[in-house]
Amino acid sequence: MDRWRGKIAVVTGACSGIGRAITVSLLCNEINVIGLDINAEEFPKIKERVSSASSKAGAFHGIQCDVSRDKDLSDAFEVVDKQFSGVDILINCAGVIDYRTIYDADRESFERLLNINVLAVATCIRAAIKSMRDRGVQGHIININSVVGHEIPMKGLSDSVGSNSYNLYPACKHASVAITHSVRRELSQAKIAIKITSISPGLVKTNIASKTNLKNLFDEIPALEPEDVADAVLYALGTPPHVQISELTIQRTGEP
Repeated sequence: MDRWRGKIAVVTGACSGIGRAITVSLLCNEINVIGLDINAEEFPKIKERVSSASSKAGAFHGIQCDVSRDKDLSDAFEVVDKQFSGVDILINCAGVIDYRTIYDADRESFERLLNINVLAVATCIRAAIKSMRDRGVQGHIININSVVGHEIPMKGLSDSVGSNSYNLYPACKHASVAITHSVRRELSQAKIAIKITSISPGLVKTNIASKTNLKNLFDEIPALEPEDVADAVLYALGTPPHVQISELTIQRTGEP
């Protein structure tokens, strides 16, 4: 991890769940983090968590950003390039889910899922690669995906939710996995030394439990902690320059 000390990481969805755990972990490893999140009121809490966890930490700068809006993203990356000299690490973590069946949902929900879970991922990758190429940086892009991006449904979760539907969420995560490997091949063909990794966790203890029909979910199904996913990110970042982890799937022992 020494080569990343003092570098700039951009994390989307930085203020909650997995994104917050990743942000805190990077900061505690003396990596500077630009956190993109729609909930700007959460930014001070990130600094509080880090100050209580580590005496040495990277600097945190929050940018309020709705990743579903192209202008918000372009403005955010302009700030990163002009004020912080560019991005070295990109963590695509922002995501949303909708448990309504596709036939009960509306176009607005479809667009929201696609905009945040797919289009924002591609847009951030494009901006990060441009920043890295312009500076000749061997950076690293990590997309936080899901096991439902490889197989649907996750039966134990389906039973607890009381539905076999995750709306377009599995389709979005399949798309994100495909984007990861498409970009990896593009970079390889162009001989661009930028790494890209897909990390696909199983069930993770996040604010998903706030849903009424999921309140007992974590009593029924073994689940990862957000920090477990953050550890996977550090593992991928810690590989030597000639080693690329293209795909990493992690689940809690005993998860169905």
